[in-house]
Amino acid sequence: MSTSALRAAMVPVTRQMRAYFAPVNRETETPTIFDPGSGAFPFSAPPSPWIDLGWIENFERSYSTPTNAVQSGARSLPAAQFRGPLEARVDFSFVEWGKLQMALSCGSEHMNVLAPMAGSAPSPSGGTPAAGIAVLPGSTASELMFGPGTTSAFPVGTLLAVDVDYQQQTGYVGSGIAGAYVSNAAAVKWDPNYVRRVTFNVGRVAEVTANSILLAQALPGGAPANGASAQEVVAFVDREGGSFFQEWSALFVAEEETGGRVCFYYPRLSPSPGAKTSGAFLRERLLDVAKPLSAIALEAGFIALPFVDTNDGQVVLCYRSYFPAAAAAAY
Repeated sequence: MSTSALRAAMVPVTRQMRAYFAPVNRETETPTIFDPGSGAFPFSAPPSPWIDLGWIENFERSYSTPTNAVQSGARSLPAAQFRGPLEARVDFSFVEWGKLQMALSCGSEHMNVLAPMAGSAPSPSGGTPAAGIAVLPGSTASELMFGPGTTSAFPVGTLLAVDVDYQQQTGYVGSGIAGAYVSNAAAVKWDPNYVRRVTFNVGRVAEVTANSILLAQALPGGAPANGASAQEVVAFVDREGGSFFQEWSALFVAEEETGGRVCFYYPRLSPSPGAKTSGAFLRERLLDVAKPLSAIALEAGFIALPFVDTNDGQVVLCYRSYFPAAAAAAY
């Protein structure tokens, strides 16, 4: 093979960037690990708990950690270098809309609008919902077990929120994935449905049997906890404001057209305002499709939080991996 062919294989070319997110254990601040050497990450069907959030646009990484020099001697010559405060961020546009895409772009509590009961007083984040239906033991993340005659309440195509009743506890709430943090139980003690309002355990009904419901996608928070109930979700809503900060692990993949594949892994990302323009922060962006049609993209921005690498104890914000193309030169 010629030298020129080897050099050409060293140029990564991609059409788009793809985003995958996975939960961080908020109690222990333990991220979901992406190991580039495992060979067990099929990008078309990512392993749990990774969630494929589709193609993204306008992907930008920035790193503003200053590097300073120690100066010594009569002439104050640089003798050594040291890094200042670590700071890095990621900004991009979600092309696809879904619950997690909205949650990440808003950055605070993201809510499920539960189907209301008759005569419910209106509320911008959803009024009093119809009562939930208990989920029975033996349920899994993909199949929900119910008592006889109750599955007809959730026909095929229905979105469901599946989680426990709120019982005036404080701290993080939401099975498997923290959906909110309650610091004052008095603020939400009247609402036994609050956990299901904020849970990420949401799925769409694909099939209904006499005693169970099969979901089109597994619940991202895992199998329902004991005492969980299911309620219909009619919409998703987020808000400008709120005191809760999301935190997720993220993997961005530049899939190869030619050359190798490039991956950017952030163990801990916390949403921050989106792309800045004219002194303000964009929340949505219109992407031209064909006049007069435009796609509405969600603007998302994140700051990277620190992670201690178990191999050498170094504090890290991001890992950049490169998988060379076959027969590519090493240098």
